[in-house]
Amino acid sequence: MTDESAPTAEAPDKGAGAQPDLQDLQDTVDDLIVHLHEAKAVPLSGNALVDRDEFLGMLEKLRAELPDELRAARWMVREREAFIARTNEKAREIIERAREEADEMVAESNITKEAVEEANILVRRAEGEARRLRLETEDEIEKKLQSVEGLLADILDQVKQARSELHQARPKPPDVPV
Repeated sequence: MTDESAPTAEAPDKGAGAQPDLQDLQDTVDDLIVHLHEAKAVPLSGNALVDRDEFLGMLEKLRAELPDELRAARWMVREREAFIARTNEKAREIIERAREEADEMVAESNITKEAVEEANILVRRAEGEARRLRLETEDEIEKKLQSVEGLLADILDQVKQARSELHQARPKPPDVPV
């Protein structure tokens, strides 16, 4: 991994190493919900009119407040895919080199049996090394994704709770005769 491929922070700086507070996220979600509830209703539909710039600003604020772990997870998935591709390419090169060396050994040597055995060993080593690298990478990525999944589950639970509280606090609409 190079410094060039490291994830860049898209969120505004909230201080030295400060992570956005989950309360900030919840407050922004609450603001969005309130904004929608207070929006003017479009007659004869379930739609509402909202100020596009204001609403987009609130959504951009929400995106900026998302934890760095989400951006890091997205970056890790891309990095994992690139790493697997590089690993597979390296494995193919190793296998190809082993086969070429095996072919040369057979062509240059009168001891064909030894050359074939050596080539097979090289191929098995290369395949084993490629498999080991792939499995280690997948295990590490799985651990990171589980961590992010737990964080997302916590955030989702908080959003559900906020929505539930909002719905409970909402006054019952008056009965309007039709």
